[in-house]
This record gives sequence, C-alpha cells and structure tokens, in this order.
Amino acid sequence: MPTPPTGPGVAPPFAAPPTEGRRSRLWLGLGAGALALVLCCGGGGTAVVGLLVSGVQAIEEQGRTVSSDYYRALADGKYGQAYDQLCEDAKRRESRQEFERRAAAEPQIVSYRVGNVDTTTLTVPVDVTLAGGGQERQQVVLGQDQQTGAMEVCGVN
Repeated sequence: MPTPPTGPGVAPPFAAPPTEGRRSRLWLGLGAGALALVLCCGGGGTAVVGLLVSGVQAIEEQGRTVSSDYYRALADGKYGQAYDQLCEDAKRRESRQEFERRAAAEPQIVSYRVGNVDTTTLTVPVDVTLAGGGQERQQVVLGQDQQTGAMEVCGVN
C-alpha cells in the first residue's frame, strides 16, 4: 500500500484529539454530575423526612380528635355517638346495645382533658373527672381503620 504524498493539501486520516484543557473539562463534568446527584438525593431525602413528619402530625391530630369526640359523646350521654368512634374489633366484642347499657351504668363523666398521643404505642392519656368528684386517668388505645385510614378508639384502660 502506497503512502500518501506529503505536501500541501494532504490531510491526516483523522483529526488529532485536543490536548488543551482536557483535565479541566473532565473535572468540570464530574463536578456537575456530583452536584446533580446531591441535589436529587438531597431533595428526595428532604421529601421523605417531610412526609414522615406530616404523617406523625396527622396521627397526633386524628388521635386527639377521635379521643375528644369519644369523651364528649360520653359526657353528653350520647352513647350511640361514642359507639360510632369505636374500631371494628371493639364493636365485635360488644354490641351497640351492650355498650350503651354499660356506659349508662358507669359513673357520669363531668369533664375530661385529652393528653398528647404516644405515636409509638398509639395511646392517649385522658384525665377524667366523674360525677361525685372522683378523678382518674384513663388510657385510650387507638387503631387505624384499614379502609379509610382514620384513627378509631379500640379500647380504654
């Protein structure tokens, strides 16, 4: 195979790669990629933390609300409304009529104060004042409805 002639107008078979700034372009590209990775992962991590915090706050709010509604109904003598706040397991253990009969026979609740929800055990302390001046601390056990996700009263200790 003959070699190409030398002289003007002869081009090499391919262009030579640039040698200037090669390292700086490499580091600039790696830095931009790392920045994009940090932004994506950091944003995702922040979103996960935000979801966890808002989920805990929602559980606390729902737990206090359902406990307060339950005790308000008992204090007002609206035992059917209190029964409606119970979870399915509690309703299976006791019918509406049995619950209403039992609640009516217990000492009347004069006032109550709902405490903070313990999100690890899903319990809420409630300080109750009964007719006649008796006071006691009751512990509401919460559960979550599998269909609606709403918090419900599953028992009182």
